[in-house]
Amino acid sequence: MDSLTLATPREDAARDALSQAFARVRRNSLALAEPLSAEDQTVQSMPDASPAKWHLAHTTWFFETFILGRHAPGYRVFSQPYGYLFNSYYEAVGPRHPRPERGLLTRPGADEVVAYRAHVDAAMEELMGGADEPLWREMAPLLALGVSHEEQHQELLLTDILSVFARNPLRPAYRPAEATADPGPDGGQEQGWVAFSGGLREIGHAGTGFAFDNEGPRHKVHLEAFALAGRPVSNGEWLAFMADDGYRRPELWLSDGWAAVQAEGLSAPLYWERTCGDGWAQMGLRGLRPIDEAAPVCHVSYYEADAYARWAGKRLPSEAEWELAASGLEPCGNTAGSGRLRPCAAETAAGGLRQMFGDVWEWTASAYAPYPRFRPAAGAVGEYNGKFMCNQMVLRGGSCATPDGHVRATYRNFFYPHQRWQFSGVRLAEDA
Repeated sequence: MDSLTLATPREDAARDALSQAFARVRRNSLALAEPLSAEDQTVQSMPDASPAKWHLAHTTWFFETFILGRHAPGYRVFSQPYGYLFNSYYEAVGPRHPRPERGLLTRPGADEVVAYRAHVDAAMEELMGGADEPLWREMAPLLALGVSHEEQHQELLLTDILSVFARNPLRPAYRPAEATADPGPDGGQEQGWVAFSGGLREIGHAGTGFAFDNEGPRHKVHLEAFALAGRPVSNGEWLAFMADDGYRRPELWLSDGWAAVQAEGLSAPLYWERTCGDGWAQMGLRGLRPIDEAAPVCHVSYYEADAYARWAGKRLPSEAEWELAASGLEPCGNTAGSGRLRPCAAETAAGGLRQMFGDVWEWTASAYAPYPRFRPAAGAVGEYNGKFMCNQMVLRGGSCATPDGHVRATYRNFFYPHQRWQFSGVRLAEDA
């Protein structure tokens, strides 16, 4: 064997870690679907969402199409029509079933989708176990992308099943309500502010470790001095906005946002429901429960976030400001592994920045656009992020439904400004 093909101990460790990550993420997806019936997994609540079993199948299709189909000689696809049914938006791969009609796919059933996953997992394990070093180095970037891609769909599976259950008059819970009390008392505390100096700064991913292509290249930005709120806006603070006719004052809203308020009759965050008297409850993954005024508000659109900021006399941070503030923090918090599956009040009332990671995705004032010198990857995977860089807004930080370890300070999520079904919330900023 040519000595240039021999792996170093560091490369062997990286290979083992990636193989283990693949196995772990595949198990976790099935565990997320375990509480769901076959009927639960088939329903599509709206065009923006997808059925749970579609998420399980699409993430499997990704590995079958981009890794097994290219690198496993003699591999036989599980079912030829699946290439059409479970392609999401990859035009270069071929035609696909219309997204708004995914809920009509009563076949294949949930059990067959699980069998599909087992078929692909077995082939992947054989390929990974037998790959020589040149082959491994060629397919490792796609494998890492596939693992992170599936983690994204794990979060979408949770947000989409919440959308399904919220439209069910029985208000079913994905998981029963917790038996323990919430961890923190912070909602009654002042937000507090943390100041940052301006100047020429760098943002974006650099160095080793996985990152999506939209997180780079690292580049310089000029920032004016600013301050960031110490925690996200709480439900209690949002109630004050509502009590002050925040949803009925057009001067607070962007034109498109006010049009959405009028057209959709918006008067509260998504999944909020009136209870007896003046109380409110919110539908979540643990069922319908009273609003926790101390917890971060969530399921609000960019338009709502912007209107609230204007009402409060503040603004939303730019994504560069948010990243600068988060860059020295450990990227951990109330994410899916906590088991809470809902935003919670901060565990401490201490000063500084709290809840930058987890609990709720935080809207920024930045449009989702390419960084300077950005170039999409060659081939079909180049469609992963680049072609969506128009008419959407950036969110940062992750949520209570984000898999543990998935986000980092440079991570850029993006949604259309009217969308509310994600666990999206608000952190305020102001000029220094």
